[in-house]
Amino acid sequence: MNGYFPSIYDSPIPTQYRMTLTVGEHSARHIRRIARMHLENWELQHLTDTVELALTELIANVVRHVPDSQCTLLLLKQQTGVRAEVTDAYGELLPAPAKLDRESEGGRGLILLDAFVDKWGVSPTAAGGKTVWFECTNSSVQGSNPP
Repeated sequence: MNGYFPSIYDSPIPTQYRMTLTVGEHSARHIRRIARMHLENWELQHLTDTVELALTELIANVVRHVPDSQCTLLLLKQQTGVRAEVTDAYGELLPAPAKLDRESEGGRGLILLDAFVDKWGVSPTAAGGKTVWFECTNSSVQGSNPP
């Protein structure tokens, strides 16, 4: 009998998702759908709105600021919630959230990120790029009942 027999030691649901892609103006919508699916599988649906908003901002930054628009997305289930990372090869690190003119039409993404997620940061990569990451925990959602 030939066939595939999954290891009894493997988790039935993967605890991470990684994808490398070139992003464009409609990419955030597709990435939100992917994140929503994984959060449902991980029983972390209560984090969906926050994760989707934060991912949208990070992908928008790649579209706007990374010359080749290429990045790698990592979603990682953690014991206390989820971590997301967006890595690109563009070496310029993002500044901290700045004070903006009230009439400015852009530049609020990092301010939103700071307001909604539990932790976030920017780390340089060994290859000369950067990883922008954030974490959302079960305790970050008011009125949530963690599983």
